[in-house]
Amino acid sequence: MGRMRARETRRRPKIAAAFCEPNSITLPGMKHIIGLRAKPALAMLQSLQIKNLALVDTLAVELAFGLNVITGETGAGKSMIIGALNLLLGERADKTLLREGADQCVVEAVFQMAGPEELRALLQAGGIECGADGGLIIKRTFTAAGGGRQFVNNSPVTLQVLKRIGELLVDMHGPHDHQSLLSADFQLNILDTFGRLEKELAAYRAEYDGQQALLARRRALTSGDPDVARQVDLLAFQVKELEAAALRAEEEAEIIREQNVLGNAQAILQLADEIRQVLTEAEESAFNRLATAQQALAKLAALAPAAAGWKSEARTLAAQLQDISAGVGALARNIEGDPGRLQWLDDRLAVYQKLKRKYDGSVADLLKLLEQTKARLSDLQTRDEQLRQLDAELNAGSQRLEALGQTLRRKRAPVAARLEKAVTAELQDLGFEKAAFAIAFSPVESRANGLDALDFTFAPNPGESARPLRAIASSGEMSRVMLAIKTVLAEQDRIPVLVFDEIDVNIGGKTARRVGEKLAEVARRRQVICITHLPQVAVHGNVQFAVEKRVQNGRTVARMTKLDDPGRIEEIARMLGGRDTTRVTLDHARELLEKAAGDIILKAGEAKSKRKVPPQL
Repeated sequence: MGRMRARETRRRPKIAAAFCEPNSITLPGMKHIIGLRAKPALAMLQSLQIKNLALVDTLAVELAFGLNVITGETGAGKSMIIGALNLLLGERADKTLLREGADQCVVEAVFQMAGPEELRALLQAGGIECGADGGLIIKRTFTAAGGGRQFVNNSPVTLQVLKRIGELLVDMHGPHDHQSLLSADFQLNILDTFGRLEKELAAYRAEYDGQQALLARRRALTSGDPDVARQVDLLAFQVKELEAAALRAEEEAEIIREQNVLGNAQAILQLADEIRQVLTEAEESAFNRLATAQQALAKLAALAPAAAGWKSEARTLAAQLQDISAGVGALARNIEGDPGRLQWLDDRLAVYQKLKRKYDGSVADLLKLLEQTKARLSDLQTRDEQLRQLDAELNAGSQRLEALGQTLRRKRAPVAARLEKAVTAELQDLGFEKAAFAIAFSPVESRANGLDALDFTFAPNPGESARPLRAIASSGEMSRVMLAIKTVLAEQDRIPVLVFDEIDVNIGGKTARRVGEKLAEVARRRQVICITHLPQVAVHGNVQFAVEKRVQNGRTVARMTKLDDPGRIEEIARMLGGRDTTRVTLDHARELLEKAAGDIILKAGEAKSKRKVPPQL
């Protein structure tokens, strides 16, 4: 038995460098199914690189369009992919995720885009260039000190922009994300997405936002002191006081500078006289001495032509001396000519200081307060007229809002019926053969999403009444409901990459196989990345990756390997029977993979036949 087990056991191959082609199941006799998967329609995650994240030192992996399955033992590090994607989608960087001993973590992803247009518009609005080949490179770094940066196509972006880009590219769903399905707003969004009611909802929301702005304006007019006359008197006094002060933003600084000059007038006058004496006024002034030098230079220039230039420079210096002396004299005369100026400056500065203390703000704050007070005063003085006008606008807006809400309600009703039927059919395929999914409506007053509140209800077994999803205790049931909805929405959903992190918890056997089939069905129109512990799910992947922990140089590291056919058979066998594989588990794994490949051929044929146009009679 030991020799047989040794013969059957193969070492896992190293990670492949080539890009994974669609539907890479190539077991014996199955090569003809390659290419049955649809080509990427919107976008896909082409590659992911991770450095110094948790147990990962370095990792580079290339993914395929269709269903990418990631498997591995519990605790092997499969969640590192989710952690890396969360960082790239704008989630908060926790420095505890940094690999021990490392200074910096780097995560980088390459998306290949053919759309969506909303994403391209967002990139263009942010000045981010899109590559001619449709490539979108997202990079995120953070350090042990807590600093971090993020880039899109080498352009730095904020976390808010990164998060918005991520919302348009990737939809993450894990075992703890079922709570979103319990949200009434989330359920309503699912219904509107399925019915493609974006235009009607946008019209309603525009009117709703306008109504909220009018209501805020009305509250502002009626808030504060109920004694309007007293408010008017107080505001009028403040306006009069501030306007009378005639404040200017630059004047205070100008006053302080001039006050400093006049406060030192005696010293300035004395220095000015000394300067003028030295430059031009005294018998031995610099100007007189320079005039003597000019006469000597004239004689020198007659004897030595090279000195002619010096004579010209001396004349320029003499003129400069006279200009400086004249400027100093003018300064002195201005100080002497207005002895009352200093008192005026003192009084004017006192006005500024008094108002700044009274209203507790800078000059800029006082000027802003004046404009606000004038506007508030005008509002109160014309309040009754404005309230009448606002009430008329609110009344007309309420009628328009009601009409738009009723239109949205009328269109939601048939959409709900179609969604109920579609989700029920998917749930029956997932093992709830007698299940019923229904949507319960109830009218509400106007909200941002319309005039409707709703509850998704579910009756998993015959004879049981439908209950709201929030009353379902089983995470396995919730997982299948979410997967059924995702399957139904696959055509309408504009998010191109779907990530499922162990949503197949608490299920097994026949149900697990059906979950795998549904994931493969969704993956015909979107790229799907699925982390699973179930072999019945894993065999439906177009490509499979195995994650395992190893010890290298005394350090634990996580590795992610793209499996070839033999490696994939061995990994499925491990999932079936534990760490040790046998001929039985290997044969069972091969059988599961071949059956899954056959299902792909069958589903592709069914899909193709549904697309055919019936002949004309």
